[in-house]
Amino acid sequence: MEAPKSLIDKISTEFTRGLHFASPLPSSRTNEFDLVRGVLQMLQGFSSGLFHWDRIAHCYSAKNGLYVTHLSQTSLRMVLDQFIHSATCLKLVEITLDFTFSTPTLRAFANSASAWLAKLRDLAKEEEVKMNRSKNGTAPTILGLASSLTSLCSGAEYLLQVVQGAVPKEYIEGDTRLSSDEMAVHILNSLYEKLNDACLVQGGEEDSYRMLLYIFVGCLLPYIEVLDSWIFEGILDDPFDEMFFYANKAIAIDEAEFWEKSYLLRSTKHKKLGMSHVTQKTIPVSSKTKGQNERDLVVCPLFFKDIAKEIISAGKSLQLIQHVPITSSSAPVGRNYDTKRCMTQLSLSEIFCLSLTALIGHGDHMSQFFWQNDKIVSATESCVGTSCSEKIWYKFLVDGLPANRMCVNMKGENVISFEPPVSSFCSENPTITVCQKLLQANPGGWNSLNLSNNYILPPLNDEELRKAVFDGTASKGTDYARDFPFGDSENVHSQHGIKVVEALFPFPTVLPSFKEDLLISELLPFQKNSTLVSKVLSWIQIVEPKSTPLPVVILQECLTFYIKKQVDNIGSQILTKLLRDWKLMDELGVLRDVYLLGSGDLLQHFLEVVFKKLDKGESWDDDFELNTVLQESIRNSADGTLLSSPDSLVVSLTKTDGQQNSTLSSSSSSFLASSPRKARAQMSRINDLDSLKFTYKVSWPLELIANAEALNKYNQVMNFLLRVKRAKFVLDKARRWMWKERGTTTVNRKHRWLVEQKLLHFVDAFHQYVMDRVYHSAWSELCEGMAAAGSLDEVIQVHEAYLLSIQRQCFVVPDKLWALIASRINSILGLALDLYSVQQTLSSGGTVSAIKARCHKEVDRIDKQFDDCMAFLLRVLSFKLNVGQFPHLADLVTRINYNNFYMSDTGNLITAPASDSLNFKLAKTISV
Repeated sequence: MEAPKSLIDKISTEFTRGLHFASPLPSSRTNEFDLVRGVLQMLQGFSSGLFHWDRIAHCYSAKNGLYVTHLSQTSLRMVLDQFIHSATCLKLVEITLDFTFSTPTLRAFANSASAWLAKLRDLAKEEEVKMNRSKNGTAPTILGLASSLTSLCSGAEYLLQVVQGAVPKEYIEGDTRLSSDEMAVHILNSLYEKLNDACLVQGGEEDSYRMLLYIFVGCLLPYIEVLDSWIFEGILDDPFDEMFFYANKAIAIDEAEFWEKSYLLRSTKHKKLGMSHVTQKTIPVSSKTKGQNERDLVVCPLFFKDIAKEIISAGKSLQLIQHVPITSSSAPVGRNYDTKRCMTQLSLSEIFCLSLTALIGHGDHMSQFFWQNDKIVSATESCVGTSCSEKIWYKFLVDGLPANRMCVNMKGENVISFEPPVSSFCSENPTITVCQKLLQANPGGWNSLNLSNNYILPPLNDEELRKAVFDGTASKGTDYARDFPFGDSENVHSQHGIKVVEALFPFPTVLPSFKEDLLISELLPFQKNSTLVSKVLSWIQIVEPKSTPLPVVILQECLTFYIKKQVDNIGSQILTKLLRDWKLMDELGVLRDVYLLGSGDLLQHFLEVVFKKLDKGESWDDDFELNTVLQESIRNSADGTLLSSPDSLVVSLTKTDGQQNSTLSSSSSSFLASSPRKARAQMSRINDLDSLKFTYKVSWPLELIANAEALNKYNQVMNFLLRVKRAKFVLDKARRWMWKERGTTTVNRKHRWLVEQKLLHFVDAFHQYVMDRVYHSAWSELCEGMAAAGSLDEVIQVHEAYLLSIQRQCFVVPDKLWALIASRINSILGLALDLYSVQQTLSSGGTVSAIKARCHKEVDRIDKQFDDCMAFLLRVLSFKLNVGQFPHLADLVTRINYNNFYMSDTGNLITAPASDSLNFKLAKTISV
């Protein structure tokens, strides 16, 4: 027992503490053997008499005054400090990982980091075992220990950095609330970036790369398992909401908004504490799903952001294929069908691990074995003829393939093989998975483990057995081990039944031997051969990588390649469904015939009735009457069979801006005010038909492509075409009236004829332009785009481009330049109605000289305004920049300027009025 210190001793100790020349207390001296053992126990996370864990300071502390005889206290402290620091790092990692993690990615990270923590501590345990087993009397030294545990010390500090970077301190302490998806993305992005930094290691520094690779792969596996079920089965199995997209349960699969709003990218509106990785690099705005705020920051791993939209589309396509009833012989896409899926016998996580093993172990690219002749082959086919039998990935592959229980007999029929399978995986009896090496080494003992060679089981009819038990009477046939009391046929039937039982449950009596630290996945492989994944992870811990590829290379070669191939496969399947089974082009052809007025007489009767009502000033705002006329027009049409049913197309009246604001110019408005048929002209304007809205019921799932928004665009184009149609109708009618006056010729009548011909030529030329460019050329481009499309998303994009093209060619695009051009075209079409009104006035008895004079003035005004509009149109349409951007404008100029009637080849107007010079300058400015 140490004597109590005096005051002088206490003062001396206070001033001489830490000085190498100070004399230590004899009680603090320890031998080097105990010191080394204490250090090793501390590195394993235990406290001892020499080292203890300080709960307040959160670090290990050595006993005060600790010293050895052959080292100064300064030298000893320098040696011990590195061990204390390493042990503290490992203990802090242990404390962090002891935190309760509820989500799969967090649990996977904790398990992976804990496994590497155990691997580092095993190094210290091995040293302690060696020290205790030493019999030659050589005791380990503290300096030798510092040399042998260099990897442990460096690995401990680096592991702490990895853990603290992946799991922020604020999250552990609860200072910030993070959703499961944000936390999962932060962990994966943090590990991805650290692995990217660690890949450029120098010689002898592969441990840090191997550590990060092991933890990164372990954390990525839960993500891959969800992707596997999504892109191969169309099922989003994400109960913890960790994926970068989520299901909008308010949208059913049979709704028109399914494709746009059923599955959305996860997003956050602001950065959170410690979560810089979540939002530093986001998905481009063009990849976001419709309906999402473009200011939101998408929560997605860095390595999935480029294919995030394609992954979501693939699963949705699978759901469509599985939901729509099968109408042809084409096989559905799913895990149980021939889908050309990569490695049909293995899951996506397993092929990822195998490809990773081949890449870092041998530098091999697995894709060249499983992607042959532009198609993905099965695992069995890919192994034939290869020279990879000695490579570790090939052994993993062979051991990982499920047992083939079917064989073919001489007749070519599939029969059950009664030979008990012995492979690394047997889902019927998990013990065989563990005992495979024992069974393969002792094939002669299989017979002793089979039921048929040791037992004769009684039949289900146990009447004789009941008599022997309950009546106490001996009965022949109860000793099944000595005699079999049945005939030959019953015996054969019973033996066949026993064989079947053996095929279903091979080796029912075999038990596995005890093995320390046995992975539960190897003992009970609940999932599709999870032993392969655990074997690969164990292999990563000990392998010396042949190369240290960048994480982008790892993910591209081992994961993204197979995801893209499956996405492309699903895209080809959905396109086959769209074009063959669901008749997409036929449905778009119906829309083309209806909304682009391509059908010869489908709406002819309907339009004639409406035009006549407009001319007479009759009311036509009754929806029921309009639909009655429409149905009659469809039934009497030769193209009525285009529609699935007559009531699939309905018409309604809507209030539009055109009903409130006239598109005519101010001069045209003044003409209408002074017209002798003022009331009728004001009721009938060129944009009156804009209130008509046609609704066609597109069959599901094609309404995902031709949705309500697309039908609105079709209606805009149709309204414009109806203006052209009406202008042509009234001009043809006016010309018939003029033919009745051909017996008399005057200067005014010739002038009116010339104006009518100019208007008619413009309307006919413009109508021909529309039919050539909009109806034929745009449709050809649509067909070419559909043939080149690779997914439903691309089909939708092609259709939207088609709609934009016909909108632009009909000048109904919401753009300033197009609005100026459209206003002049509408003015010219309105002038056709004005001329028709003048001709109608003259033909209905306008013999009064005052009325004739006024009509002649109106014809002059129409002629002048037409020339002004034509001059403006030709200047804008022939402007080099506009023609270069939109080649169809050159075609329109050629048609309306036939034989250079209005403009010469050099661009000079033959009649160049100056009334629209300011408007032309404005249009030129907008076009630039």
